[in-house]
Amino acid sequence: MKKILFVASEGVPFIKTGGLADVVGSLPKCIDKKYYDVRVILPKYVCMSQEMKDRLNYKTHFYMDFHWQNQYVGILEAEYDDVTYYFIDNEYYFNGFKPYSDNTLFEIEKFAFFSKAALSILPVIDFRPDLIHCHDWQTGLVPVYLHERFQGSDFYRGIKTAMTIHNLKFQGKWSIKEVQDITGLPMSFFTPDKLEAYKDANLLKGGIVYADAVTTVSETYADEIKTPFYGEALDGLLRARSGDLRGIVNGIDYDEYNPETDKYITHPFNSVNFRKEKIKNKRALQADFGLNQDDKALVIGVVSRLTDQKGFDLVAYVMDELCQDNIQLMVLGTGEEQYENMFRHFAWKYPGKVSAQIYYSEAVSHRVYASCDAFLMPSLFEPCGLSQLIALRYGTVPIVRETGGLKDTVEPYNEFESTGTGFSFMNYNAHEMLGAVRYAEKIFYDKKREWNKIIDRGMAADFSWQVSARKYQEMYDWLIG
Repeated sequence: MKKILFVASEGVPFIKTGGLADVVGSLPKCIDKKYYDVRVILPKYVCMSQEMKDRLNYKTHFYMDFHWQNQYVGILEAEYDDVTYYFIDNEYYFNGFKPYSDNTLFEIEKFAFFSKAALSILPVIDFRPDLIHCHDWQTGLVPVYLHERFQGSDFYRGIKTAMTIHNLKFQGKWSIKEVQDITGLPMSFFTPDKLEAYKDANLLKGGIVYADAVTTVSETYADEIKTPFYGEALDGLLRARSGDLRGIVNGIDYDEYNPETDKYITHPFNSVNFRKEKIKNKRALQADFGLNQDDKALVIGVVSRLTDQKGFDLVAYVMDELCQDNIQLMVLGTGEEQYENMFRHFAWKYPGKVSAQIYYSEAVSHRVYASCDAFLMPSLFEPCGLSQLIALRYGTVPIVRETGGLKDTVEPYNEFESTGTGFSFMNYNAHEMLGAVRYAEKIFYDKKREWNKIIDRGMAADFSWQVSARKYQEMYDWLIG
């Protein structure tokens, strides 16, 4: 058996703020249990739901030298979906109403503690992994600490590491003096070829430098981050490591996102009967969220964090033009105040055409995916994106910008060859986006059979975790040998 250990700051169903948690919760259970023993280490956050806390069993605890103190390290354990999870407990670091705080220095200290503790508990839980799979900057110090102090002991010698970048924008940066004081790493580690980047310490950079392999969540994003525009000032390092860098597109949980069995939607449907059943969901959505009852209107859904990264400045620019067409817009999400207020404004200005639900609800998100005709994602950059995969699964046609995972997963419609699963545009330009939306409208209104064929192809595409898991297994075999 090859032993794989995931170390991450969040994972479904225990704690979730974004797509990272979906990956950490879904990928381990899809890896072949005949050949791999996969386990996961997460922080035990005080803000976890009581239902999840009740699943955890206390194992043991010890004290660890960290930041000039003796810190408590509690170990709890849980089984979920045939995967063993370990939780690191320390209420000083993992308290609060949310998993992450806005205090960057405290976050760096918290996840430096977590990275060191994750390595320290391995002999205690009697699990020696062949490979540690680290996720995002929060675990960037795991390969660094392994190299710097743990590798000296027989137990740790030869453990390989892989670093997965879910979003390069977030790197864990702070002044060298303070990070060196917190981590206890020798000053020799804070040089431009190691953890130093532009006069600051950078935890993600440390992980990229010391990991044996680097992955990211789509093939196009793996190419994009080697360029200055997408590289977030680490493009040079990523070019240098391009031999060990690969993109593996995320999957989605096909049991959780299944239009036939989804408990959140009013009228279940599948790829055979969607022509009759899907419209019933659309009518219910229109009735419940203040949109005009109109079967013929193209209903476009948006479920997203409302931020610059997601392309909402483009939407703001052409919103008036868009609302002149026979479309309806259903928006669900929270984020930057300017975009929250922008959608509220247009919902007021165009009643019955725009519905702005400025909050987040898992149940409502499923309804939006299942009920809308099209789904809009005009992202500036998108490492992978899960929304377009869910939309395809629910027969909702994605309209996306060709970047990162959106480019890899949505095949642009070609009316001459009758191929494609969605509509796309290339340049980050509001009117180019509007052009793609209007092209989708034209097919929707004038070529209904073609539109239904696009849905057929989208619902037949396979973006389940099984496909991605096989690619990760290839990487594990390549690293472990």
